[in-house]
Amino acid sequence: MSLAQTAVAETPNRTSVSMDEIRAAAARLKGRIERTPCRLSRTLSRITGAEVWVKFENLQFTAAYKERGALNKLLLMSESERRRGVIAASAGNHAQALAYHAANLGVPAVIVMPRNTPTVKVEHTRDFGAEVVLEGETYDDAAAVATQLCMERQLVFVHPFNDPDVIAGQGTVALEMLEDAPDLDALIVPIGGGGLLAGMATAAKAMRPEIGIYGVEPAMYPSFTARMRGLKAAAGGQTIAEGIAVKAVGELTYAVLRPLIQEVLLVEEPQLEQAVALYANVEKTVAEGAGAASLAALLTYPQMFRGKKVGVVITGGNIDSRLLASVLTRELVREKRIVSLRIVGDDRPGLLGAVSAIIGAAGANIIEVAHNRLALDVPAKGAEFDILIETRDAAHSQDVVEALRAAGYPPRQRS
Repeated sequence: MSLAQTAVAETPNRTSVSMDEIRAAAARLKGRIERTPCRLSRTLSRITGAEVWVKFENLQFTAAYKERGALNKLLLMSESERRRGVIAASAGNHAQALAYHAANLGVPAVIVMPRNTPTVKVEHTRDFGAEVVLEGETYDDAAAVATQLCMERQLVFVHPFNDPDVIAGQGTVALEMLEDAPDLDALIVPIGGGGLLAGMATAAKAMRPEIGIYGVEPAMYPSFTARMRGLKAAAGGQTIAEGIAVKAVGELTYAVLRPLIQEVLLVEEPQLEQAVALYANVEKTVAEGAGAASLAALLTYPQMFRGKKVGVVITGGNIDSRLLASVLTRELVREKRIVSLRIVGDDRPGLLGAVSAIIGAAGANIIEVAHNRLALDVPAKGAEFDILIETRDAAHSQDVVEALRAAGYPPRQRS
């Protein structure tokens, strides 16, 4: 049975989720999850030209909005269903949310995760008491394994997005945002399977019919976009937004979203990385790749939202620490605050000292030096230096380059 067939089988007669279900979910969840803040970001507003309101769902206990849908589903299950236990397929955040709240309610949980799931998400899921099964390269592969295990063990399948109870729980994010910022002109929300945006769009349109609803997908996984255009999605590749790297949106979520959504925006990896770095440097908060997708869309399409009051959601903050370090360092390279310079000169005593003195006098910091005498494009009596420097900004980097050139050591910048 395919993922799509599984989703249809679980929700055979549903093509919508009601505002009443979302309000009931909000009442059910009250006091059991964080009522996260939604705040105006003055700096992000200045950078993008929009009035940007940020919803910090990374402040949930499991660091993602997924707690809302998972807990709502668990609370609506019968006692016999809870005794049987639950199973889910997830790249991480749904896994952690279901494992955590299932443990609190005494419900056994099995989570199937793709093998490339970030280690931090796997470890946290296990720490919450779930049995973790690592299978498949993508979410869809993991979902197929979960479907098989579900039938073999007679467990209750808790779908991460194609379930009306899960969608209703996720819709509570929009209720809170429009309580805090009732006159938002637009919501920009990531789309993986579509559960979050389906719930949020339903709630937002009921509260403010004129609001614009925009989805965001990584360019490598344009699943909703392709389906809207009647095309087969060419989905695949390594993205830092693995939480929304889904090859097929849900049947129910698509049916709910299609009449409500204004447009789906595709974002590339550099903008996703930039958005993660901006959240860290500007808002002093950690966002994973998928969690930063809304801001990445604002950075990619600023003309669409200039002058508008826009709500974005940090959907999660579960990013591997090594990946976060890499993203932040790569952003310094993009901003030319870390620059690699190659200098070719005579292999004589004092050359490196002279170059270092010029760089130091210009106010830059040397991070690393590689000295190569064996490169064949360098004279036998010459030497090649690759010097990695840290500067204040791109203009400062250029000042260092000019100082070296003026002293007779013209460098080549390396990307």
